[in-house]
Amino acid sequence: MRERTPSSGAPVRERMPTGVTARPRTRLDLPLPRRARFLPEWDPEAFGRFSERIARFIGTGRFLVWMTVVIIVWVLWNISAPSHLRFDEYPFIFLTLVLSLQASYAAPLILLAQNRQDDRARVELEQDRKQNERSIADTEYLTREIAALRIGLGEVATRDWLRSELQDLTRGLHERNGDGRVVFPVEHPRGRDEGDR
Repeated sequence: MRERTPSSGAPVRERMPTGVTARPRTRLDLPLPRRARFLPEWDPEAFGRFSERIARFIGTGRFLVWMTVVIIVWVLWNISAPSHLRFDEYPFIFLTLVLSLQASYAAPLILLAQNRQDDRARVELEQDRKQNERSIADTEYLTREIAALRIGLGEVATRDWLRSELQDLTRGLHERNGDGRVVFPVEHPRGRDEGDR
């Protein structure tokens, strides 16, 4: 049993379930406390960006120049320095260890950066494919609309078609009317509608 003090000040007892499985009630409107983690946590995106920066630096000429300078200085120091200041004698075992350690870390970092680049390329390829599908659908829609407009315009009487039909009718009337009368006057060369004004 747990005691609570209301605003009046008198202690009030709250009943708790009894038995082997009795647990204190938890409030559902509050988040659970964080569990203790034994393993370290890291942000995969931050680690990926870090690996890409390292891979970019390793792939530059500047890295090769600095690496060459460090190795030359290392070898010259361990050959020409006094014997009590040398830290890596002639077979240069420590230099070999450092270079192999650098290579063993550089290779996975470069692969990780390459995998991230492949993932980005895959996402961009998918977006390009969807954009191409939308463009093809739009083009097909416009093609169908243009074809429908052409079919619709094919059934519309144009000015040239009306003129040719009227000329055919005029010729037909002239041929039937043998008295030489002009049924429709010929167009004036200055303008077609000057006589109608």
